[in-house]
Amino acid sequence: MDVRSELSNATLFQNLELLAHQIVEGFISGIHKSPFHGFSAEFAEHKIYNAGQSTKHIDWKLFARTDRLYTKRFEDETNLRCHMILDNSTSMYYPEVKEYALDNLNKIGFGVLSIAALMQVLKKQRDAVGLSIYADTYDFHASEKNSERHFQMLYSKLNEVAAHKTNTKETKTYTFLHQIAEKIHRRSLIFLFTDMFQTETEEEKLFEALRHLKYNKHSVVLFHLLDNAHELHFDFDNTPKRFVDVETGEQIDLYADSIKKAYSEKVAQYQKDLKLKCAQYQIKYVGIDVRSGFSQVLNSFMIERQKFA
Repeated sequence: MDVRSELSNATLFQNLELLAHQIVEGFISGIHKSPFHGFSAEFAEHKIYNAGQSTKHIDWKLFARTDRLYTKRFEDETNLRCHMILDNSTSMYYPEVKEYALDNLNKIGFGVLSIAALMQVLKKQRDAVGLSIYADTYDFHASEKNSERHFQMLYSKLNEVAAHKTNTKETKTYTFLHQIAEKIHRRSLIFLFTDMFQTETEEEKLFEALRHLKYNKHSVVLFHLLDNAHELHFDFDNTPKRFVDVETGEQIDLYADSIKKAYSEKVAQYQKDLKLKCAQYQIKYVGIDVRSGFSQVLNSFMIERQKFA
């Protein structure tokens, strides 16, 4: 990535908190189209009423407007601890983006903005947020806190990640997930943003690392980030192309159609195996197309937040 590209990419994320706020507000304004119809802007200060709970704290004014039962969330209830994990390896910078925009993101840009948007919601709820970032090393760790200074430090770090491409030669995701699991001591809701690509193909080790994240009764959501058109469906025009492994630098020249079927089948099988393992370990798997917007991430958070409470 050249300097001009880095500068243009940095521009979008210059005020990451404001951008995240806009994403959340956009999600709320369209929430009537989702299963959470009527949850509107109050969702950060309310939780869904469950049968059997005391009716003492039901918000009847909100019920009159939405025809749904919500209870008011009090400060002593908002004690969620949430830890975000971001894969910052070179493969996460695919596809190459010369100038970021909300509808033109690579995997790392999507991951950064997703985390920033979730932080906006958690901040409103006075919940504690932590962050871990890894590439070919375990680059960054911040324990869960809910102070304004802490949030600003995390926004600054995410901005730095989005603006500067890493150049890793190997990714041992399973090694770093084990290390991160050892650092999260109190029960937390964990979100992992990764494309699940690694230079070593020891899948069992990777699955065991995911299982380790469940230790101490954590709840784990895996957001599997892909550019579906190219990485899942291998949708390239059938002209001679040179494909380069972004992490190892290995190259191969071929016509896309000559391997499209075999490639798609192999990736689909890997995705199926990953989903099955996640189900086995009670990890929520969410496949994300980075061209599809943020509603799937925010919807998943809302569902898991209610289950975790």
